[in-house]
Amino acid sequence: MNNNTYFITGIGTGIGKTVVSAILTEKLQADYWKPIQSGDLEISDSLFIKHLVSNPKTIVHPEKYRLGQPLSPHLSARIDGVQISIEAIRPPATDNNLVIEGAGGLMVPLNDNELILDLIKALNAKVIVVSQNYLGSINHTLLTLEVFKAHSINVEGLIFNGTPNPETEAYISQYSKVKVLGKIPKMSIVDRESILRAGKYINL
Repeated sequence: MNNNTYFITGIGTGIGKTVVSAILTEKLQADYWKPIQSGDLEISDSLFIKHLVSNPKTIVHPEKYRLGQPLSPHLSARIDGVQISIEAIRPPATDNNLVIEGAGGLMVPLNDNELILDLIKALNAKVIVVSQNYLGSINHTLLTLEVFKAHSINVEGLIFNGTPNPETEAYISQYSKVKVLGKIPKMSIVDRESILRAGKYINL
């Protein structure tokens, strides 16, 4: 099997990137890496993934930047006296599939001149966009996909997370022509068992 590297981004903050990353990591028995963690380091996304993934193969690699404030990375880094450099962010060495989780959406600033979008370009991974249905999500999803298109970045596919909305999902799919990789229903309980079971909703 050829190993793949996937970059998980989303149409905004709080739409379930980490849960989707956990499901993909478990389904593929992949390694996981969050290059930039901004927020409470005692309940970081990497620790969350470790708690949710049950297969023996996955390695959760340490973050390159661990920032203590729940703010945009560029501001959190400034408060912590750190300068984020994309050139310093190098994927961990692994023979396994790798799931990389971004921070917020693709236009989130990392420093005065660079965005998550620039990090995606530098890492050259397959891009998966997480969307969630809410009023305005068609606009946010299509804008995200248009930015990728404008920068000649191919999107591997979309994953819808949460309460389904067939009309919204159908419109985004037919307008964008981006493949839908899965639709994950709203999860009342998020634990190892539910993460393992949710893998069936993703076609990858």
